[in-house]
Amino acid sequence: MNDSVDQLLAAASFAARAHRHQIRKDGQTPYVAHPFRVCLIVRHVFGIDDPEFLMAALLHDTIEDTTTDFDDLSEAFGERVAGYVAALSKDTRLPDEAREAAYMANLAVAPAPVKVSKLADIYDNLRDSKSLSVGHRERTIGRSQQYLQALEKDLPEVARHPMSLVRKLIEEMRTAATTARIA
Repeated sequence: MNDSVDQLLAAASFAARAHRHQIRKDGQTPYVAHPFRVCLIVRHVFGIDDPEFLMAALLHDTIEDTTTDFDDLSEAFGERVAGYVAALSKDTRLPDEAREAAYMANLAVAPAPVKVSKLADIYDNLRDSKSLSVGHRERTIGRSQQYLQALEKDLPEVARHPMSLVRKLIEEMRTAATTARIA
């Protein structure tokens, strides 16, 4: 195998170990299914096979949601990949409103692997919310639209198709939520 495949497999194992005790909001699904799906979305839905994009997708929640820090990722995957993951992480030391504002500002100026990984994260969270209540889906849609506003600033070419797919999914979900509310 070549180095990039080895690194990608190492990132998958790292994410699995880091998230091993976490469960998704449905109360049943191991959390690691989410970063694996985000990686698969980048590769198979968005059509991007760059190893750094895929590693950023696999590792995107490790700093924010586990005991992993920047140095752990830098040592294992290099400073650039660690930087992508850091840019995908909210600063939990800040109060909610300031945390979201800082996160949005970072997304607006983020490099392509960060923007694509966040789009895949949004895509997966939207699809995952289909099994939750209408109210929860509507909150997920609203938050997703806020992230899209930040991401669309200086949107790189490689992120344009993913952005259109996420926007299409939001519209489908908004229509379904409206229909469910009426029924």
